[in-house]
Amino acid sequence: MSAAKTIRLTMAQALVRYLAALRVDTADASAGDNGAVPLFGGVFSIFGHGNVAGLGEALFQYREQLPTYRAHNEQAMAHAAIAYAKSHMRRRMMAVTSSIGPGATNLLTAAALAHVNRLPVLLLPGDIFVSRRPDPVLQQVENFQDGGVSANDAFKPLSRYFDRIYYPEQLLTALPRAIQVLTDAAQCGPVTLALPQDVQTMAYDYPVDFFAPKTVKFRAQGPAVDELQAALALLKNSRQPLIIAGGGVLYGEASDALRCFAEKHAVPVAETQAGKSALAWRHPLQLGALGVTGSPAANALAQKADVVIAVGTRLQDFTTGSHSLFGQAQLLSINVNPVDVLKWQATPMLSDARLGLAALSQGLQDWRASAAWHALALEQANSWRASVDEITGKREIDAPALPYDGEVIGAVQRSSIDSTVHDIVVCAAGTLPAELHKLWRTSTPGGYHVEYGYSCMGYEIAGGLGVKMAQPDRDVIVMVGDGSYLMMNSEIATSVMLDKKLIIVVLDNRGYGCINRLQQACGGAPFNNMLEDCLQGRHGAPAIDFAAHAKSLGALAENVKTIAQLEAALQRARAADRTYLVCIDTDPARSTEEGGCWWEVAVPEVSQRQQVQTARAEYEQARRSQKV
Repeated sequence: MSAAKTIRLTMAQALVRYLAALRVDTADASAGDNGAVPLFGGVFSIFGHGNVAGLGEALFQYREQLPTYRAHNEQAMAHAAIAYAKSHMRRRMMAVTSSIGPGATNLLTAAALAHVNRLPVLLLPGDIFVSRRPDPVLQQVENFQDGGVSANDAFKPLSRYFDRIYYPEQLLTALPRAIQVLTDAAQCGPVTLALPQDVQTMAYDYPVDFFAPKTVKFRAQGPAVDELQAALALLKNSRQPLIIAGGGVLYGEASDALRCFAEKHAVPVAETQAGKSALAWRHPLQLGALGVTGSPAANALAQKADVVIAVGTRLQDFTTGSHSLFGQAQLLSINVNPVDVLKWQATPMLSDARLGLAALSQGLQDWRASAAWHALALEQANSWRASVDEITGKREIDAPALPYDGEVIGAVQRSSIDSTVHDIVVCAAGTLPAELHKLWRTSTPGGYHVEYGYSCMGYEIAGGLGVKMAQPDRDVIVMVGDGSYLMMNSEIATSVMLDKKLIIVVLDNRGYGCINRLQQACGGAPFNNMLEDCLQGRHGAPAIDFAAHAKSLGALAENVKTIAQLEAALQRARAADRTYLVCIDTDPARSTEEGGCWWEVAVPEVSQRQQVQTARAEYEQARRSQKV
């Protein structure tokens, strides 16, 4: 029996070669190779002394098979990689590498974001020397109680799988485990492989067949018979059911199954932030957004439903109104994650969204929700769509009033021949996610890309870059407030460098308008949120020219004052050949009044302010509606 054929590679070379060989099936015939494309779309990298010599050389060697992209901020490049995976519905992904020290710790926020949102990203931070010969090495965080600890140990609670590679041969087990987690519907999230810089350069005789091209298969689990029967029994006794569509509907490619179920059984649909776009905006049973940022239609029916079917949602407090919105209903939870499926003491059905909905529909046969409930849903959904058309259709406002976010959203959507098909909106934190959740209209799954699980300011532009890399033929509209823009904007330069055009709309309300309103709603005085309410030096608050700043990064840009000017500028932006930023001043106090529900934000028990005392009394009263 002959010995297995081997090839001598450094650990870094073996890692890159393995990643480059992985493939995934795709339904897109235009991708070539019989529908198989690389699982990894590339590697984002900022090199430093912890990764440039080992991993950097390996990435150069395999640059044709696995492209390397240079970014300007480690957190931002990880956001871009995460957005790329989200835009591919978790079927494709990217890796990210940094040096040790600040390069690695800059990735921590992105790791937490990916963990919360259940999105795959492979993090490859450089690490300290295993040999410890140069100990302490530059940027090393020394632990006086444990010599084996480095800054990379901070990734452990933020990773679905963590490993530190002490010997080159450990890749033979670590890499398959990493890919399993990254592609598993229930475990999916960030994976961290910490790479000591000396080990990156060590060689080993790897089996050649370890690098043979492999096609990754995504498994879809159907429901167990007993759980399916319990779910059917619950639903058959229901007259007023409501579906909550979460991100799992999109990631499970279950949009058609959701539509078919809703139509066949006359069940209305409400959407979470992660699930928005699962059902076309104009569908008669589409109630719109649910929860704190929800529509009046969705929230009204949630308070009357007798059964809520939660499909692929982790039931975050913005969805449930901090457990107060639909406490009267029995809950049926369809989810691939065994933790999520048990929340709220639900009737659990551990299952893929597509297979679970199909099995339920088959078992229900001709069962339908009551005719009165169906009629109410159609009426409420149609009324809300008319309201959205009215809110976003306002073109002119009385001077000198400033426009607000809803009117800006309307202008953005009017600037496209059919924005509901061609545009992907990207956003993350502040006021805009609430307005977009209510008002953005899309008929295409994935046309709404808002990171609200971690609500991470600074995700927007970097995330937009990742979306454009994943969907180069779509117009990617990044909507961002001035506060988030100032936190992270460096990847404007990357988008220009990579020829990945973004249309960026900056809404400048001179501060953190969302938190300013929340602060006052809790009885607090305006303080340290708006620029005018902050401690200032002799020069006062800065007058920031966002268009000039974007131009300095290589983009085209302009400032506008009115909705009419914004519409004209957006036409120029759509026709431009590179990233184009448009900035408009907006009102920090106004927001869409329709919809919404209570959200638990703790108010101080003791305060000298009468406003806080009043807010505390209202808070205690509202808590009585919670289902514990």
